[in-house]
Amino acid sequence: MPVFRPFCLSLFLLLAACSSEQNDPYPASERGKNILYSAFTERPKHLDPVQSYSEDEITFTAQIYEPPLQYHYLKRPYTLIPSTAVSVPVPSYYDSKGKALPADVQSDLIAHSVYEIRIRPGIRFQPHPAFALDESGKPAYADLDSNKLRGINSIADFAHTGTRELVADDYIYEIKRLAHPRLHSPIFGMMAGRIVGLKELGEALHSAAKTLPAAAWLDLDNFHLDGVTRVDRYTFRIKLSGKYPQFLYWLAMPFFAPVPREVDRFYAQPGMAGKNLTLDWYPVGTGPYMLVENNPNRRMVLERNPNFHGETYPCEGEAEDRDAGLLADCGKPLPLIDKAVFSREKESIPYWNKFLQGYFDASGISSDSFDQAVRLNVGGDVQLSDEMRAKGIRLLTGVRPSTFYMGFNMLDPVVGGKDGVGPERSRKLRQALSIAIDQEEFVSIFMNGRGIAAMSPLPPGIFGYLEGEAGINPVVYDWVDGKARRKPIETARKLLAEAGWQDGRDARTGEPLVLNLDTTSGGMGDKSRLDWLTRQFAKLDIQLVVRSTDFNRFQEKVRKGAVQLYYLGWNADYPDPENFFFLLAGSEGKVAKAGENASNYVNPEFDRLFAEMKDMESDGQSGTQRLSIIRRTNRILQEDAPWIFGFHPKSYTLGHAWLYNRKPTDVGNNILKYQRIDVAEREKRRREWNEPVLWPLAAGGLLLISVILPAFISYRRRERGTAR
Repeated sequence: MPVFRPFCLSLFLLLAACSSEQNDPYPASERGKNILYSAFTERPKHLDPVQSYSEDEITFTAQIYEPPLQYHYLKRPYTLIPSTAVSVPVPSYYDSKGKALPADVQSDLIAHSVYEIRIRPGIRFQPHPAFALDESGKPAYADLDSNKLRGINSIADFAHTGTRELVADDYIYEIKRLAHPRLHSPIFGMMAGRIVGLKELGEALHSAAKTLPAAAWLDLDNFHLDGVTRVDRYTFRIKLSGKYPQFLYWLAMPFFAPVPREVDRFYAQPGMAGKNLTLDWYPVGTGPYMLVENNPNRRMVLERNPNFHGETYPCEGEAEDRDAGLLADCGKPLPLIDKAVFSREKESIPYWNKFLQGYFDASGISSDSFDQAVRLNVGGDVQLSDEMRAKGIRLLTGVRPSTFYMGFNMLDPVVGGKDGVGPERSRKLRQALSIAIDQEEFVSIFMNGRGIAAMSPLPPGIFGYLEGEAGINPVVYDWVDGKARRKPIETARKLLAEAGWQDGRDARTGEPLVLNLDTTSGGMGDKSRLDWLTRQFAKLDIQLVVRSTDFNRFQEKVRKGAVQLYYLGWNADYPDPENFFFLLAGSEGKVAKAGENASNYVNPEFDRLFAEMKDMESDGQSGTQRLSIIRRTNRILQEDAPWIFGFHPKSYTLGHAWLYNRKPTDVGNNILKYQRIDVAEREKRRREWNEPVLWPLAAGGLLLISVILPAFISYRRRERGTAR
């Protein structure tokens, strides 16, 4: 039966191809290995620490580079601890004549602050060809060109690698790179006003670059930086203008990670950039991982750095961390995972399905999968769905260090009272709108409950944020039955009437109150959100006119103060209250100072308290005083209401039962080294969840046989009859 046999063989091969192993998207060689599998949606643009600033990029850079400081993984509020440094540096203060000042001196007497940073000896860079030496001890790859780079398309194609010890000069070189005219560091402008001599270095480098060909290497060792000096092999000092205690937070960011001179020289050679052989593509660091595969359109792979100096898992954290199992690996050497594979998933549904199959170890929750993943109970609390609990999936939630708000332009005669209706009328109008716009409803409808209503500029996790009754905004909320309750709309109507707009009309002229909101598409500009917002204003019989425009035009109007209301958000650069309150400081006025205070809010008492608070420490006696000042600044803002405090977004992350040591954090990003995988449990679950369903194929095969076999028998009979 020559026709029937190939059919049976094809059916057998089809059934064999449906095994769970064939369904696995990863190579068979990776099965059973200590590898974390994750995904990314947007390709990183910059991996050079002097340029990288986005969340898509720091997922990788934070695992590779090591600035002097880092954040304690478990403690909250966020706490700085040493990374490569011996200790967290304590600044020394000097007056304008160079005389040393005591630590508790008034800020206005401080001309300079000096941070002395000592690096631990024995730390070594990852293996890299930039460190390779020939037999004579000279760099093996110091004279490359396009011809010598034939056949070399990635860092792995170089035959030789080397390493060397981390020294203070590596940090000094990177700080100089902040001023490099071709690198366009996003923090240069700000740091040029802080680090002594950095602005002048930028000017010198700009002039020098003009005399060189476009791709020529600029050796930064040939340029002096007054504010950064080498003390010895492992120690350097940074000199700042005035007092700036928040500088310590910058020392935990990749901008201040070490970049060796020879690495900069290696990547600057002719022909390298054309093959993407750059620091932007192949980072070089001392951290627990190194990037071994960079295909940003498909996958990126981190592997354990064999030269990592070693670190141990923390043994202390918050009170609930022990019960959550987050202290079970206390004292174990890091990293706990050997390799991390990040696959690019542009669409949310395939990403979600692979997570449910166990092929990704963790996942966020998109709007498409929200109802399948979690449930909101009557009280608004979030719980995993039955399907997720059955799989042993865990839900991690955390409030991000971000705030969203609707701002009033205080230069406007109506909402700001500037040369118009008067400050008291405008203040009551702003308070009335703060009550009327129901942030809890907004979060429920448009955020799937993923946020909490803001009481002030400060989100949870930032020093000065207060829980419970002490932390509510008393202008907008009452404390009832142990929780905050938004004041009734009648209270808002009363305030509006006191402001002179009874039922939304001017008490003197009878004209309706019309307010204008400037926004951009893609932000608050979504039609459904704007329709909702219009209804919120209508509660007070106020007409809202939405003026939607493109982002550049919106920015221009804000700069000129040509807006009445606007909608913005802010993500913390570092976990300090100064990084939120400065958005309302008079010294940051958008129109007057070209600063970040888009509301152009000025209150002398707030500014005085802010100036005192921003230079204070957050621990000890100083911390107690600082907290008291923060409470007073919050009360001023709540009464003046230059913003309608919106919400602080929540992050929701799902993790499989085999993934351990995950704690929500949006400030410390070097978190891969702490995580652990139970590989055997993952393999077991994957087999269970991806068992092939064979009966439809078997049934289909039998059906085909029942159709083909009679026809085949009939055909054979006719053939035999013809032969006879």
